Amino acid sequence: MMGGHPMHTLLKLSPVISAQLCLFPPQRASLIPPIMMERVESEQKLYTRMRLWEFPDQYVVEPTDGSCGSSLAVSRVDGTMNLIDELPECDSVRVPKIQTIFGVIGMLKLVAGSYLIVITEREAVGSYFGHPILRASSLKVYPCDHSLKHSPNEQRRLETEFSALLSVAERTSGLYFSYDTNLTLSAQRLYELGDESKLLPLWRQADPRFLWNNYLLEPLIDRKLDRYLLPVIQGNILSILFACSAIGKDIADVTLIARRCTRRNGTRMWRRGADSDGYVANFVESEQIMQMNGFTASFILIRGSIPFPWEQIVDLTYKPKFEIVKPEEAPRVVERHFLDLRKTYRAVLAVDLVNKHGSEGRLSEQYANSMQHIVGDDVRYLHFDFHRICGHVHFERLSILYDQIADFLEKNGYFLLNEKSEKLKEQLGVVRTNCIDCLDRTNVTQSMIGRRVLEWQLRRIGVFSAEETIEAHPNFDENFKILWANHGDEISIQYSGTPALKGDFVRYGRRTIQGILKDGMNALGRYYLNNFVDGTKQDAIDLLQGHYIVSVSRDLTTPSIPSQKTGLEAVASFPLALSLVLVGFFFAAMSLRRAPFEFRHLFFSFVWAGMSLAIAAFVRANGRIFCNRPRLHKPR
Repeated sequence: MMGGHPMHTLLKLSPVISAQLCLFPPQRASLIPPIMMERVESEQKLYTRMRLWEFPDQYVVEPTDGSCGSSLAVSRVDGTMNLIDELPECDSVRVPKIQTIFGVIGMLKLVAGSYLIVITEREAVGSYFGHPILRASSLKVYPCDHSLKHSPNEQRRLETEFSALLSVAERTSGLYFSYDTNLTLSAQRLYELGDESKLLPLWRQADPRFLWNNYLLEPLIDRKLDRYLLPVIQGNILSILFACSAIGKDIADVTLIARRCTRRNGTRMWRRGADSDGYVANFVESEQIMQMNGFTASFILIRGSIPFPWEQIVDLTYKPKFEIVKPEEAPRVVERHFLDLRKTYRAVLAVDLVNKHGSEGRLSEQYANSMQHIVGDDVRYLHFDFHRICGHVHFERLSILYDQIADFLEKNGYFLLNEKSEKLKEQLGVVRTNCIDCLDRTNVTQSMIGRRVLEWQLRRIGVFSAEETIEAHPNFDENFKILWANHGDEISIQYSGTPALKGDFVRYGRRTIQGILKDGMNALGRYYLNNFVDGTKQDAIDLLQGHYIVSVSRDLTTPSIPSQKTGLEAVASFPLALSLVLVGFFFAAMSLRRAPFEFRHLFFSFVWAGMSLAIAAFVRANGRIFCNRPRLHKPR
């Protein structure tokens, strides 16, 4: 939670709104449930500040936070790691470079070299049950590739191509960590941790679904380097703190945490649907936490792509067609997906927001049919045609959806602790929401559900009267909308590259002309990124997450490496094709202007125009090969 710690900051809010908020006073920390305050044993405590020395033959990571511990030596030849008690002697001629770092993300092995990834800048964003939360604002990759000097030319070429993808790693957004507590677990799951589990290193407590650097930590785990093993999540953590004047009674701290699942991580168009194991694209667990008057309440919502194999391969059209992959497999994959959800969240209500008709209708129909043999006491399915019922401006009609799901929410509740850290309620089920991207319609819907549940919680602890709502308190209402709007924007940026659409309704409670124009710009931005950028980004994500593991024997003999293209794809260039089309139309126009004086120019005009149209038609018919496509997992 964001109270009780001096590093608390307000995120993503305008200066005007920030002025309306206040920080918890220091004594407020006493209200944090003690069960959440337990720290790991000192011998397992992570290093919080280190110094990285660049020696000619090795990197040395030296703890400088006052802890007693050995330094980590990493060979620059092959990336092997071991602990040392003393720093190597410095050469008086070549003084080693020194960089302050704040954590080791992990190590990535490629063809011949290995690459150490570290946090070079961090930003305090608040606290989670009394423990500081930090955001990794800058990463750096240190190559351990001196062995390349003795490698064959082909291996060196491959290494260069793969390592070029790591520049994307340094620009990864939304990475959060804590040296003291487990950010991968919700408040309820943290509370339910057994005493033995609480004594384990943080990486061993972590939920692997949300451990962003799970694969990168493996070399450090193998060497039992527990004090360097820093768990990192991708998502966002935003908080707002309401002063007494905001709701008229006491201070309320509301925090939103997004945890992005790594099992099918990727970009908007290159990761759709589910894989054969039931893991879905853009699966995000959102936790809304409220702390007030000593009470702590938590409520979980989840989102994820329609849970069977389908795709939407970019081909330069604005909205590529949807393709269901192996429809006969859909029921099995859907069943596997919901089995996993039930193990974690118990009861599940699946709310499907896609269109009933048109191209989206085929996906919705397949989803509904696949759910027929799964639906029961613990699993419900509800289709709500968001666009037909709400259109593009009447989002207040979401109250129709709320009326249909209110009984499920009331039955399955939320997690609640009192001032003595005693459990008063627990959440027994979760609402799973999806649209096509699980961004825009989903975020509008989840913000509505989060608002209603927060009102229940405030009534339960005696802050609101029976009929009182958040809307009755303008400052509270305004800032709560902004909190959810920023939450949706961050999730959208990580998946699609742009902020969420329809954000003006979440932010202001109504659609605005400015918001509609902004949606248009963001839609164009998504089109550009999806078609011309995201393929390379997908390759980088697959490398970092271990979804593609470099193999020397395979990658030296197959054309799956990033820069190797075959056939028409080897010569296809959209900028070149566009230039030829424009040049052709230019000369056609010039010839047409001279046609009244010389008839042959009319012929030339048709020739140039025909050439341009022929190139445009070829590009249109073969749009997929002109797009930026992943090379590691080749799409169709």
